[in-house]
Amino acid sequence: MSARAEADRIRPVEAWRALRALVADPDDTGQVFRVIRTLSGRSFERVLERTRRDPTGARILAEERRLLPTLSDRTRLRTLPEGTLGRAYAEFMQAEQISAEGLAAASAEQAPKAESRLGPDAEILGERLRDMHDLWHVVTGYNRDLLGEASLLAFTYAQTRNRGIGAIVAYGLWRLWRGGANDAVELIRGGYRRGKRSEFLPAQDWEALLEIPLAQVRAQLRIEPAPDYDQRRSSGAPPVAAPA
Repeated sequence: MSARAEADRIRPVEAWRALRALVADPDDTGQVFRVIRTLSGRSFERVLERTRRDPTGARILAEERRLLPTLSDRTRLRTLPEGTLGRAYAEFMQAEQISAEGLAAASAEQAPKAESRLGPDAEILGERLRDMHDLWHVVTGYNRDLLGEASLLAFTYAQTRNRGIGAIVAYGLWRLWRGGANDAVELIRGGYRRGKRSEFLPAQDWEALLEIPLAQVRAQLRIEPAPDYDQRRSSGAPPVAAPA
C-alpha cells in the first residue's frame, strides 16, 4: 500500500476506541484529533482544493502564513480595541484558561502531520485549521462546554465535510437523543445549519479579521447570532476564570 493510500485509509476500530475514550473524558482533546485522523479519508484534500480556488485563501497559502504566532501574541491581542475579534479572542482564551500553543501541542501528540505528504500548502492549511478552532468559538458564540463544543463541531462538519468530525457529532447526537435531551439535539443541529449558511471559513484572512469589530466580522462571514443555551460543563473541566 502506498503512503498516500495508507494515510487515506479509514481505521474504524481505532476511531471507535478514541471515541469511547473521548466519551469517558470529554476534556481529552487529543482523542478528538485521533478520531479525525482515523476517519478523515480525503476530506482534507477537498478543503485544500477549495482554499486554493479562493483568491484570499490562495494568497495566504502563497505567503506561507502561519496563524499560531499571531494568536500566541497575547500581549498584542489584549491591546486591540474593545469589541474587536482579537480582543474578544484574547479574553475568551484567558477566561477558559487555555492557549493556542496548548491546542497545537495536543494536536502534535495525537495526530502527526499527515498533511505534509501533500506539500507545503497542505501543511500550512492543516496548521491554520487547527489554530482557527478557538477563533471559531468566538465568532460563532458557542462556548467550550460540552454542548458548545458539539455545536461547533457540527458547524465545522458543515464547513469541511470531515467524516471524523461528523462521527463525533453523530455519536453525540445519538447519546443526547437517547437521553431525551431534545433541546441539546436542536442546538447541535442548528450548528450544522449555521455552518452551511456561512462563508467558507478555512480560506479567510484571520490575521486581518482580528482587528475588526466582532459584530462586523460576523456580518461579513454571514454567521448568525448564536442562540442562548444553558452550558453543560464536564466534571473535569477547569472553572471559567473571571475577566481580569
